Amino acid sequence: MAESAQPQVVVYPGGSGRTNVLTSYDPRTGETVGTYAIMGTSELNRTIRAARAAERWWADLGFAARKRWLLDWKRSIARRATELVELLCEETGKPEADAVIEVMLAVENLDWAARNAARALRRRSLGSTWLTRNQKASVGYLPLGVVGVLGPWNNPVFTAMGSIAYAMAAGNAVVFKPHELTTGVGVWLAESWTELAPSQPVLQVVTGDRSTGAALCRAKVDKIAYAGSDSGAREVISLCAQSMTPVVVEHNGKGSMVVHVDAKLDDAAEAAVFGAMANAGQNPTGIQCAYVADSVFDNFLELVADHAKRLRPGADRKASYGPMIMESQVGVIRKQVRDALARGGRAVVGGLDSIREPYISPIVLAEVPEESLAVTGEAIGPVLIVNRVSTMDEAARRINASGNGVAVSVFTRDVRSVDAFAEQLRVGVVTINSSTAYAGIPALPFGGVGEYGQGHSHGEHGLREFSRTLAVARKQYRAAVDLSTFDRHSRHLRAAKTMFRLRHAR
Repeated sequence: MAESAQPQVVVYPGGSGRTNVLTSYDPRTGETVGTYAIMGTSELNRTIRAARAAERWWADLGFAARKRWLLDWKRSIARRATELVELLCEETGKPEADAVIEVMLAVENLDWAARNAARALRRRSLGSTWLTRNQKASVGYLPLGVVGVLGPWNNPVFTAMGSIAYAMAAGNAVVFKPHELTTGVGVWLAESWTELAPSQPVLQVVTGDRSTGAALCRAKVDKIAYAGSDSGAREVISLCAQSMTPVVVEHNGKGSMVVHVDAKLDDAAEAAVFGAMANAGQNPTGIQCAYVADSVFDNFLELVADHAKRLRPGADRKASYGPMIMESQVGVIRKQVRDALARGGRAVVGGLDSIREPYISPIVLAEVPEESLAVTGEAIGPVLIVNRVSTMDEAARRINASGNGVAVSVFTRDVRSVDAFAEQLRVGVVTINSSTAYAGIPALPFGGVGEYGQGHSHGEHGLREFSRTLAVARKQYRAAVDLSTFDRHSRHLRAAKTMFRLRHAR
């Protein structure tokens, strides 16, 4: 929301006035992809009212019926995946292979959420204590109602589906506001549901710019799910605080890698370059900085440079990755690289001359000071920083100090040592001998710590993120020792005190 939008707002004359229209462009060519209405408050309110009505029907269906609907939707998306891939390529400039993978990952999450919602959210019995053994306790999870989803521009299908699918599987209706740069993808997803259930708007899309997103935050829906920049997240949280609307946030910032002395260096180097530069470095599950043991630093850096030099951005099928999707991010990367070099970092591959809008060739920087903007800033671009460390403990301290509490990839042959190391890190995910593959595991919750810790997506945690807890306690019989009354007998209290001492005072 706080990000500067690349699309222009074009004003067309209308019958009774003028209508604002959002125009999105192919970042590779500048050609128009589509035009969409900038919806105002009245249109948004009508959409939410329709969602409220649809949510009641959807919630009443129960888990089994919702599962059937969602799996039908999944099959519809899969059958028409070629259309979605083509649109995704047009709006983001991604190579076809990257777009195909993104759509497949999104569909896998939809499938997992549909199949596992009942198991994760069904009512289950809980234990009680000796004081309340006549009570039968249980807990279940019910829908929140209407969930607003503010989608990102970098992975507009996969990331958005991480909220949409889980919210719908939990029994909620969803109002989806896609990012201005990828509005067409959002419209396609909503229309694919409408074709399946034309009279039940369980999933609807609202199109527009940041003002539309702000209106959704103020609309008193039951929860907002946001994915995007740090500044945008703060704005969303601030807007939602005015109506006490809860928020789940996924930040853009990338994670880190740790390379131990015994790591398979070529595997680590390949994973580091892929994590840093896939999707032109515009993946929130990617790698920003690799911390490498001093004794293998030079060898690792040489391997990284070799892998990075093979990559080429472009618009053709043979290109390794596409353009920067958001035009303003080019300036951010230029500023970060310039600051890193000015502070004493060195360019191993590429440099400032690698930045040729809208494409950025691979950039590998080494020994960049930790206070550099390239380390502390939000990393969006095909840039990898490689810094040396003397010990694993030093790597942990640097990662924690940077505050990038998303994910850390650890490369080592001594996998048993990683658990203890992982507990030192203030991050949400730790992977061993792989970088971004964890994003393809729907059951694995995705979330972070600190500023990155505003809730979770994916897995059971993702389903419960869009649910409310309902605890129930039922009296089964009259207790032999009843303390929950003003008419309790003195011998009941004596018996309770004796039992208490036997249980807890010995």
